[in-house]
Amino acid sequence: MPCAPLTRGLSSVARKALMALTGLVLVGFVLGHMSGNLLFFRGPEALDAYAKWLHDLGPLLWAARVTLLVAVAIHIWVGISLAAENRAARAGGPEVAATRRASLASRAMPHTGVVILGFIAFHLLHFTFRAVNPEVAAAGDAGRVHDMIRLGFADPLVSAFYIVAMALLCLHLSHGVSSMFQTLGLRNERWRGPLDLAAAAYGWVIFLGFASIPLAVLVGIPPFPALAK
Repeated sequence: MPCAPLTRGLSSVARKALMALTGLVLVGFVLGHMSGNLLFFRGPEALDAYAKWLHDLGPLLWAARVTLLVAVAIHIWVGISLAAENRAARAGGPEVAATRRASLASRAMPHTGVVILGFIAFHLLHFTFRAVNPEVAAAGDAGRVHDMIRLGFADPLVSAFYIVAMALLCLHLSHGVSSMFQTLGLRNERWRGPLDLAAAAYGWVIFLGFASIPLAVLVGIPPFPALAK
């Protein structure tokens, strides 16, 4: 398998621990990113001020970006390795029945992961590098982040892509967070139900938070400056 030279020195347990720890970093980032994006509903002043505050962090912002990039790279590398290992095990036969009993979210993890990776690439091109739409680029260069988001989601196809991607992210997170609890030894039979429910709730919160912004742009919901008080 392609990842064999990289994973030969790590046991399956160690790789699952890496998957959980990097997943924890990504879970925290997604929640923080969503919370910042929801300032969209407080209007241009609030969101643009938040974006400027982030930009003014300078080296700290770049340190966070490097940490996130490393976490994403490790998460992908370990995910590919474990998926390949699981496929090899299923080829032997005994795990087929277990695979059939697995949840949709569990079976779809490699596929949703690939789509989410593609979404991240598009998202960076769209809003970070602003290489998709000239109007978005102009707004971003002028520091008008609220206008940049509004212009970016004015295209129904772009908004639809974002919403679908967030639905897949919800599916990915609902299983990933649950698995993270198990890998870190926090889930037992007593807590399985509540923790699985918490993981599903987290996934739905992320979906609704992110999806609400393109939906608001499409239907013309204005900002709510009163939320800033």
